[in-house]
Amino acid sequence: MAEPISARDVAIVIPALNEELRIRDVVEGALAHCPNVILIDDGSDDATVERVSDLPITVIRHATRMGKGAGLRDGFAEAMRRGFRGVISMDGDGQHAAEDIPRLLDAANVYPEHIVIGARLRKRARQPTYRRIANEFGDWGIAWGCGFRIADTQSGQRFYPASVCALGVGDIPGEDFVYEAQMLISASRKLGVRCVSVPIESRYQANTGPVKFRKSHFRPLRDLWRITSHVVAQVFAYGNVMAEYRRTRSNPVIIHDPSGEFAATPVAAPAHSG
Repeated sequence: MAEPISARDVAIVIPALNEELRIRDVVEGALAHCPNVILIDDGSDDATVERVSDLPITVIRHATRMGKGAGLRDGFAEAMRRGFRGVISMDGDGQHAAEDIPRLLDAANVYPEHIVIGARLRKRARQPTYRRIANEFGDWGIAWGCGFRIADTQSGQRFYPASVCALGVGDIPGEDFVYEAQMLISASRKLGVRCVSVPIESRYQANTGPVKFRKSHFRPLRDLWRITSHVVAQVFAYGNVMAEYRRTRSNPVIIHDPSGEFAATPVAAPAHSG
C-alpha cells in the first residue's frame, strides 16, 4: 500500500489574472500548509506578481491572457516535472480558504485515486441565487458526462492525483472554465477516476465587511452556456444517452465529512489502492 500523501508530496497551483487585491493573502495562506506553491500569472496588467515577488514560490508568467485552462495545464506540467504526487488547485481571488487544504488531503488519502472537490455546501445561503441555480444545472450536466453524480462541479478548489494531472497536461479539449469540466469527464472516461466532495464554506464578493473579494471572472450565462454546450456534445458523442443518464442517477454523490454534518448524503465505499 502506498504511503499517505502529505503536504510536501503535492504542489498548490494558483492561476491568477489581475489578483493584486488578495493574491498575497492567498499565497501566504497556501505556504502555511504546503511549501510547494506554483503561481500562474495569466497576463496580468496589475501588480499581481509584484505582490508576491519576495515569497518562496515558483512563478510562471503568460505574456498575454491564455485562460484558466492554460494556467492549470502549465501548473500541472510543472508539478509533474518536479515529481509531485498530486496538485491542489486554488483560485487567486481569495474565495478558497487555505485552511481547507488539510481536509482535501485527508479525503485524498481516504479515497485514493479520486479527484477531491472542495464543494461549497456550507453557508449556502450566502451564495447568490443565480449562482446556485447555475451551479446545480452544471452539476446535473457534467455528472451525465462523467457517469456519476458530483457535488459542486464548478468549484476551483480541488485535489488532482498525479495520474489526472498527467492527463491534464495532454490533449484535454476546452479552455477557460470548460477545461475544468472536461477534466472531470476525461478522468472518468479515460482513467475510471471518480470524484469525492469535501464540504467547504461559500465565500463570495462582498462590498462591506472585513474581507473583500473582486468580482468573479466566471460569468454564469456566458460560461455556463460554454460548459453546457461542450458537455452535451460529449454526452451524445459517447452514445447510449438515456442508459448513461440512468447510470449517472444510480451513482450517488460521494461526500467526505468526518464532522457528520452531511452524513445524510449517500456515501459510496472508498477505493482501495493495489
